[in-house]
Amino acid sequence: MCHDRDVTTALIYLLVMLLVAAVVFLVASLVFGRGEELAPLEPGSSPTRLPADDLTSADVADVKFQVVVRGYKMSEVDWVMSRLGTELDLLRARVAELERERAGGEARRE
Repeated sequence: MCHDRDVTTALIYLLVMLLVAAVVFLVASLVFGRGEELAPLEPGSSPTRLPADDLTSADVADVKFQVVVRGYKMSEVDWVMSRLGTELDLLRARVAELERERAGGEARRE
């Protein structure tokens, strides 16, 4: 009879542990959600943002890159650097054009 009591006690402990585990799992599921993941970004897209034109130093200072295992996401850094380079080239070309126009206007006055 003692053996039956030990088995019954072990089964009750097992049942209580399973019940506690189920309650903990249920509470954790309700608190932390069902484990949904966000949809991945489309290829070539990035959460890194810059204005379409007229970059300022504040825009550059506010740039944030995703941190990945090896540091920043290289494709985002490359994209920002390419944009900055293009913007600088456009600005320099515009400055050169304005300087040529100014030099041409001064030559006509003389």
